[in-house]
Amino acid sequence: MTRLLTHLRHVDLAVPDYEKQLDFYAGVWGLTQVAEDSGISFLAAEGSPEQYIVRLRRAEEKRLDLISYGAATPADVDTLAEQLLAGGVQLITRPAAVDTPGGGYGFRFFDVDGRTIEVSADVATRTHRRIEEKESVPVRLSHVVVNSPDLDRTRTWYEQHLGFALSDTLASPHMGEVMHFMRISNQHHSMAIAKGPHTSLHHISFELRGVDEYMYGTGRVLRAGVRKIWGPGRHLAGNNTFSYFLDPHGNTVEYTTELEQLDEDAWHPHVYDFSQPEVTDQWGTANAMSEIVAKESFNDVDRGCFTAPPV
Repeated sequence: MTRLLTHLRHVDLAVPDYEKQLDFYAGVWGLTQVAEDSGISFLAAEGSPEQYIVRLRRAEEKRLDLISYGAATPADVDTLAEQLLAGGVQLITRPAAVDTPGGGYGFRFFDVDGRTIEVSADVATRTHRRIEEKESVPVRLSHVVVNSPDLDRTRTWYEQHLGFALSDTLASPHMGEVMHFMRISNQHHSMAIAKGPHTSLHHISFELRGVDEYMYGTGRVLRAGVRKIWGPGRHLAGNNTFSYFLDPHGNTVEYTTELEQLDEDAWHPHVYDFSQPEVTDQWGTANAMSEIVAKESFNDVDRGCFTAPPV
């Protein structure tokens, strides 16, 4: 399939304790609130041209509202919508003007696990700035990881319908395959799919300027009393650094940097045995990966998703 997606735009969350969640993301986590309207906040990264990278919505139940990707042109948006319809994918909206900061042209649809996905083009860029040395705030959104009870079905759907390519896989002799890293550019992954007991958000990852800024940020969040799940360390798959924390509603969020850029013409996916400690953490500085650590990112069952028919 021709690749029509260009990059990850934003991740939208619904939360019952809206004020606490807003205080976290616009405070200790280092994002900037750029707009608010009737219990919805839009939060940008200072170094990113995207209008916003996280949207928070006040709701009775916690859920993942949607994941948004960019396309190069409105024509590509139309082409993708036609291809999805022809493939039996359920559209939520047809391509039209987007009524969120930056505007644009896009549409929404359900993935195979019932998540809402948005694709848009012609969104106005935001005036952003260079992040300076030792400035420990996110530069941009790095990637998103989702949990799926059927790892290979979800991988196949994203390959067939959205043009994602497999970069690497994590597996073990006892558990089999547990995570697929998927890309839509030369960035090692914009999304990953984790094997979980139910459909849910696994984690959202935010890129910092460099290793120093990543460590300053990790320390700043720790000093603020935010619960750390895992890290600091450096993964083998993707070669990126990691520090995982829990936001006030139990969503896992990550600080990272130096995610690998691939030569796509020469790249061949690896299957890494994550039971080997150097696979999960090359540095050996993070707390050991364990079943308890892994369960922290299973998250709650996402009530916003439904069991969609295989397509």
